[in-house]
Amino acid sequence: MTPKTTKTIYWIGTALTSLWFGTSGFCELTTNKLVWDITLKLGYPPHFIYTLGIAKVLGIIVLLIPGKLLRLKEWVFAGIFFDIIFAFASKVNVLGLASTMDAVIAFIMVSVTYIMFRKVYAATYFKAFNQIQN
Repeated sequence: MTPKTTKTIYWIGTALTSLWFGTSGFCELTTNKLVWDITLKLGYPPHFIYTLGIAKVLGIIVLLIPGKLLRLKEWVFAGIFFDIIFAFASKVNVLGLASTMDAVIAFIMVSVTYIMFRKVYAATYFKAFNQIQN
């Protein structure tokens, strides 16, 4: 895979992730009835839904800044993965397996995006760790 292809896949994945989680965060902050009803049904309290919405919107802003805040982007990806995993688990337990298709799709999309992120921006902390050992 060429570097240009890798970057293209990364930015398409970042755009799709931003649309998905940005919309979700916006709906959580604006108390969209559909999103709130499902999230409340899953057992999450209102203060958590607002906090999740704020975290998603701020995370998306960080993801969309090209070439900067790479360590913070790692945390954003971790947060997105936690969100997907907990959404999947909550839906399986409360709504049933059939309701988890969106979490599965999101997991695949974000996984591909993260893999491309690591290819575009190679982790430098391994080099620093090796230098400390020598």
